[in-house]
Amino acid sequence: MSLSPNSILKGLIDRPVTIDDWQRSDKYFEGFLIPKDEVLELATKNAEENGLPAIAVGPAEGKLLHLVARTMGAKRILEVGTLGGFSAIWFGRAVPEDGEVLTHEINPKHAEVARKNLEVAGLSKKVTVVVGPAIDSLKKLRDEPKFDLAFIDADKDSNVAYVTEAKRLVRSGGVIIVDNVVRFGLVADPSTTSPPIEGVRAMLKALQTDTDLECTVIGTATGRGGYDGFMYALRK
Repeated sequence: MSLSPNSILKGLIDRPVTIDDWQRSDKYFEGFLIPKDEVLELATKNAEENGLPAIAVGPAEGKLLHLVARTMGAKRILEVGTLGGFSAIWFGRAVPEDGEVLTHEINPKHAEVARKNLEVAGLSKKVTVVVGPAIDSLKKLRDEPKFDLAFIDADKDSNVAYVTEAKRLVRSGGVIIVDNVVRFGLVADPSTTSPPIEGVRAMLKALQTDTDLECTVIGTATGRGGYDGFMYALRK
C-alpha cells in the first residue's frame, strides 16, 4: 500500500508513503516514549499462542487511553471488546486502587486469555471480564454509579446500540471513545456497503442529531492498523 505525498508534504518527501514508513515511525516514537513492558509482551505472546486475532490496540494507542483515563482522574471505566485484555491492562493501571474496569467479551476463549493476562499484570481485583453479548450485559447495568470513561472496540454493526448504552452509563463530563471508525477511508466511500462500514455510518447519523454528546473523529495512520481512526465524544 502506498500514498502519494499531498500538498502539505511536498518538499519534505519525494516518493509515495508506504505502510513500512508507518511501521518504522511507530517503532521510532515508541522507542523514545513507551518503555519496554514485559507484562504486555507476555500478554501478546499468550494471545498469539492461543490463536487470538492480531487486532489488539498497539502500544501508542494503549498509552493514549491510559493517559486520557489518568487525565480525567477516572475511577470507573467501561469497555466493550476485551480480546486479550491489552487495553484493559492499560486502563487497570490508570485507575486508583479502589477503581474499577468492567470489560465485556463475547468469546469465552478470549475472555479466558484476558483473565490470565490480567492476573499476570496483577490487575484481577481491579478489572472484571464479563462474558457474553455486550449489549445484553450493558442493558442490565444500573444507571448509578456512573462510569467516567467508556471505550468501545467491538463489532461495528452494533455501534449505535453500544453508544446509546454508554451514553446512559457515563457521567456528565465523561468520555466515550469508539475505535476503528475510519477504516481506510471506506466509510466515506458510498460504493462500500459492508456491515461494519454501515454500522459506523449508522452511528454517525445518530450522532449528527444527538444533543447529549459532542463528538469528533480523528484519523490515524499506524503500522499496526493502517489508515483508521477513532471517535471521541464528551458526555454533556
